[in-house]
Amino acid sequence: MSAAFETIAYEKGAEGIVRLTLDRPDKRNAVNLQMRDDLWSALCAFRDDPDARVLIVRGAGVAFCSGADISDFGTAPSYVQARRARRERDLWGLMLALPKPLIAAVHGYALGAGCEMSLLCDLRVASEDARFGLPEVGLGYIPSAGGTQTLPRTIPPGVALGMVLSGDAIDAGEAYRLGLVHRVVPKDELGAAAEAWGRELAAREPWALAYAKEAVRAGLDLPLREGLALETRLAALLRDARARARGSVLRS
Repeated sequence: MSAAFETIAYEKGAEGIVRLTLDRPDKRNAVNLQMRDDLWSALCAFRDDPDARVLIVRGAGVAFCSGADISDFGTAPSYVQARRARRERDLWGLMLALPKPLIAAVHGYALGAGCEMSLLCDLRVASEDARFGLPEVGLGYIPSAGGTQTLPRTIPPGVALGMVLSGDAIDAGEAYRLGLVHRVVPKDELGAAAEAWGRELAAREPWALAYAKEAVRAGLDLPLREGLALETRLAALLRDARARARGSVLRS
C-alpha cells in the first residue's frame, strides 16, 4: 500500500514495514512547510494503522535531510499563526511519542532538522558517507526540533554542547564511536540493513516493543527509584494484556 504526498513517499510492505522517504532530492530533502504537513499526516497514518509495525525513515537522492528549508522562513501569514500551527501540530513531539519502532536510515548529510529527525528515531543505521551536524547557531538560531535535548541524551553532554555551539559536523565513524548511530554500513548496503532490522522488529510482540520504549523514554526523566517503579508497572500491564489475549483466543 502506498499513499500520495507532495514531498514524501509513504509505502507499507507486506510485513508491516512502512518506508517513509523524504522526497525533495533537488533541495537535499530540506524540510519546508509542505513537508511538515505531509510528515504529520503520514506519521498519524502510521500510528493509527494496526497493521503498520515498524517505520523506516530515509531520504531520496544524495542526502538524508539537509535541515530546514530557509526559503520558507517568514512565509507564514503571521508569527502568531506560525506558533499556533507548531503548537497544534507538534510534529517532533508526535514522532517522539510514537509507540512503534522507528529506524532512521541515514546517508549523506543529516544536518539541522535532518540530524534531529534521526535522533527522534529509536534506531539509526548510517552509510559510510553520512555526516551529522547542528549548524543553527552559526545562522543565528538554535536547534528547535529537539536537538538541544535529544543529542545530549544520546551522546556525552559535553560533546553534544560542543557540536551545538560550533555547528561542526561529524562523520559516520565518529557518530558510531560516540553512540549517535548504532550501525555503519557501506552505502550500497544501507537499504538492506534497515530492512533487515525492520523485519526483525516487525516479528516481535508490538505491546512488548511499545512498553519497552515507554519505559526507556519516560524513565530518562525520572529518578532511578521512580524509573524502576515505572518499569514494574509497565511489566505488569504487559502481563495482563498478554493474559487477556490468551483468554480471548481460548474462548474463540
